[in-house]
Amino acid sequence: MTSEETLGGAESVQIPDLLPVLPLKDVVLFPYVIVPLSVSREKAIAAVDAALAEQRILLIVSQRDASVEDPAPADLHGMGTAAAVMRMLKLPDGRVRLLVQGLSRMKVEAFVQESPSLRAKCVRVTEPEPAKSLSEEMEALVRAVKEGLEKTVSLGKQISPEVMLVAAGLDDPARLADLAASNLDLKLDEAQKILETVPALDRLKAVLEILRREIRVLTVQQEITGMARGEIDKSQREYFLRQQLKAIQQELGTTDELAEEIEAYRKKVAERHVPEEAAQEIEKQLKRLERGNPDSAENAMLRTFLDWITGLPWSVVSEDNLDLPRARQILEEDHYGLEKIKERILEFLAVRKLAPESKGPILCFVGPPGVGKTSLGKSVARALGRKFVQMSLGGVRDEAEIRGHRRTYVGALPGRIIQGLSQAGTSNPVFILDEVDKIGADFRGDPSSALLEVLDPEQNRAFRDHYLGVPYDLSKVLFITTANVLDTIQPAFLDRMEVIRLSGYTLEEKLAIAARHLIPKQRKENGLGDKGIAFTEDGLRTIVEEYTREAGLRNLEREIGSCCRKVAVRFASGETKPVRVTPEVARSLLGVPRFRSDEKLARDEVGAATGLAWTAVGGDVLIVEARAVKGKGRLQLTGQLGDVMKESAQAALTWARSRAAEFGLSPDTFEGTDLHIHVPEGAIPKDGPSAGVTMATTIVSALSGRAVRRDVAMTGEITLRGEVLPIGGVKEKVLAARRAGIGTVILPSQNERDLAEIPEELRGGVRFVFASRVDEVLDAALVPAKPARPGKGKVTKAARTTKAAKAANATKAAKAAAPAERRAGRRKATRRRA
Repeated sequence: MTSEETLGGAESVQIPDLLPVLPLKDVVLFPYVIVPLSVSREKAIAAVDAALAEQRILLIVSQRDASVEDPAPADLHGMGTAAAVMRMLKLPDGRVRLLVQGLSRMKVEAFVQESPSLRAKCVRVTEPEPAKSLSEEMEALVRAVKEGLEKTVSLGKQISPEVMLVAAGLDDPARLADLAASNLDLKLDEAQKILETVPALDRLKAVLEILRREIRVLTVQQEITGMARGEIDKSQREYFLRQQLKAIQQELGTTDELAEEIEAYRKKVAERHVPEEAAQEIEKQLKRLERGNPDSAENAMLRTFLDWITGLPWSVVSEDNLDLPRARQILEEDHYGLEKIKERILEFLAVRKLAPESKGPILCFVGPPGVGKTSLGKSVARALGRKFVQMSLGGVRDEAEIRGHRRTYVGALPGRIIQGLSQAGTSNPVFILDEVDKIGADFRGDPSSALLEVLDPEQNRAFRDHYLGVPYDLSKVLFITTANVLDTIQPAFLDRMEVIRLSGYTLEEKLAIAARHLIPKQRKENGLGDKGIAFTEDGLRTIVEEYTREAGLRNLEREIGSCCRKVAVRFASGETKPVRVTPEVARSLLGVPRFRSDEKLARDEVGAATGLAWTAVGGDVLIVEARAVKGKGRLQLTGQLGDVMKESAQAALTWARSRAAEFGLSPDTFEGTDLHIHVPEGAIPKDGPSAGVTMATTIVSALSGRAVRRDVAMTGEITLRGEVLPIGGVKEKVLAARRAGIGTVILPSQNERDLAEIPEELRGGVRFVFASRVDEVLDAALVPAKPARPGKGKVTKAARTTKAAKAANATKAAKAAAPAERRAGRRKATRRRA
C-alpha cells in the first residue's frame, strides 16, 4: 500500500451509479489509498477496458472465497470501493498492470451484468464529516492510533516514512483509520470488516484494537530476539531467524512446516509397521531434526536419511501366486526347451506352496551369454506375481555398493540391495544379481564377501546396511544369481548357491525360438506386418550357421533385425511386395558369410587329430597337428596355448616315450627327433585340461606313421600312467561334433553318465566310445597298420624308422670303436719292433 496522495480531491469526483466490477482475491482497497494491481482473468480485464472506455472508474470488490476463479455476484462482498485508474500497462503475456486510487466506499445494490464483465448498480456511502473540534474520546482515539503506529515502527514494523508523515498530519478520524488499516498486515475478513464500518468512532476503535495486538506480537518478537541473541552466535544467523519465525508462529497459532514434516515421518512409521529397533532410531533422528537448524547441512543429511528409512517397504509384501499349472504355462510361453531348468523352478515353487516359511536355496543360473538366464528370472517373477529387480554386479569392486556407506561420509547412500527394495516397493521381490562371476576386489573391500551375508538364509534375516544402521529382513526376497563361468566365483560364495547350468541351444532349438519369439518381435519393432517378411527354415538355418557363432541368441536376433530393417527400407521407398528370406536372399541382405561351418578333416591324415573344446559361447572343434622332424629331441608348441595345454602336451610325450616299444619305436628315436605340435588359429588363446588324449593321439600318429581317422573326435585329460580323466562341457562338445558331421566321439568312461543330459535327438547318428585308458583311445582313433607282405612288401614308416635307428646305432658303435682299435694296433707294432 502507498500513501494517500489524492487524485485532485477524491470527494469532488463524480462517480456514476453503474460501474464495471473488478473482483479481487486477497486485497481490500480503502478510500484515498493508492495500490498497484495485476489483473489476468478475462472478466477482470474486460472490466478494466470498460472503465477506460468510460470515466476510468472501477468498483473494486473483494471475493468471499479466494479460491473461486470465476466469481459470481453471490461470491462477492456487498461493500466495495470506487477506484480511479491512474495508470494502465498491458504486458506481453496478456496480463494488465494497474495503478488505482480509492475514491469512496460504495454499497452494491444489484448486479446488472455478468458478461463480458460484471457491472453493478451501486450507491456512494457518505463519509462522516470531520468535526471542527473533536470530542475527548475521539481525540484520545486519534492520538492512540498515531502513537500505536509510531510504536509499531519502533518495534520493527516496516511502514514507509511518507505514510507516517501523512498520518501525523491527519485530523480526520475516518481517513486516519483507513490509512492505518491499509498499512497493517490484516487478514481479508478483518480488512473487509473495517471497510464496512462507516462510523468513524467504531472504525477507530477496531483499528486501535488491531494495532494493540500487533504491538503485543512485536513486543514478544523483540523479547525472543533478545533471548536468541544470548544463545547463538553470528555464524548461526539463519537459525536465529528461524527461531524468531517459530516463536511468532506459536504466538499467532499458525502451523509449523517443520512440525508437519516430522508428523508426516511419524505417520509413515505407523503405516509401514516399522520394527521396534528401526522405529527407535527414526524417533532419535526426528528429535535431532527438531532441535537442529533446519537449513544446516546436518539437517539436510538427516532428512535424506529419514526419507530413505521411512520409504522402505518394511512390512509391505506382495501375495504369491503359487498356481503351478499357470507357472508352467508362463515358463513354456517365455522359453523354448530348457526342460530340466523349468522342472527345477516348478519344484522350487511347489516347496514354497507347501512350506511358505521354508528357507529355499539361492538359485544360480550358469551358462553362456544370451541363453536366457535373466529372462528366466523375469518369468519366475511373473509366475509368482512378484515385483522384479535386477542388479548387475559386473565390475563392482567396492563393498559399499552392497552394504552402503556410513552416514559420516558426504553423499552417503544405502547399498544397492536396499535401493533395489525401495525401488520395488515390496519386501519380497524377485531379485536378480547378474554377472556374479565378474565381481572385483580391491583396497575398498570384497563385494563377494559382503554378499555372503545377503545370500545366507541364516544371516539375511537381520541384514545390516551401513547407511541405515538397523537390521532389515531379507529372508522374504527371492534371490537368483547369474554367471557365465564358476571358476572366478569365491568358493564360500559359491557354496551359498544351488547351481543350475544352462548350456547352449542346438540348431533345432534356435530355429524354433526364432520362429516363435525372435521373428515376431523384430517384425513389430521394425514396423513390418505379418506379411511383410517371411523366413524359410533354410533361410534361418543359413543365418544361424553362416552369420552367428554363439551358444545364445543375441547375435541371431541382431541378424534377423538387420534383415527386417533392410526390408523396411524397401517398404518405406514404395515397394509393396513381401520378402521371403531364402538362403540366397539372406546372403544378399547380410553380405558375405562371417563364419564357415565346423567341418571334419577331408581325409585320414598322419599327425592330425580332431579334438573337442568348450568355449564361453558353446562347443567347438579343434584340430591338433603334430610333425616329427630330425633334431635333438625338443618339443615345440605353437598356437597360443595356455599353461594347462602345454603341460598336457608334455605329459602326452612322456607317456608316448614310456610306451615306445609297443608302437614299434626305438627309445632312441625321441633323442634324434624334434616334435612340433600346432593348434591352428594361433590368434585365439587356447587353454584347458581336456586336450590330453588329442595330444597323445597326434604324437603317436606322427611318430608311428599311422593315420588318424577323420570321422573321430575326442576329448579327455590323461595322466603319465595312461589313464583318461573326466572332463566337463560334454553337451556342448557333442553338439560341436554333431555340427561338424563327425560320427564317432571318444569320451572318458567316467563321463558316460553325462549323456543322460543330452536329448535323444542330439545323440542320434553319433557313436560314443568311452575310454578309461589312452590305449583304448588309440585303438578307436588310429587307422590299423597294414601288415607287410613276406619277401617283398611295402616297408612301413615304422619299420623304416626302426632300421634307420639300428643303422645309426651301428654307426655310432663303429665310430666309438675305431680309436680303440688304432691304439691297439700301435701297441702291437711297438712290441714287434722291440
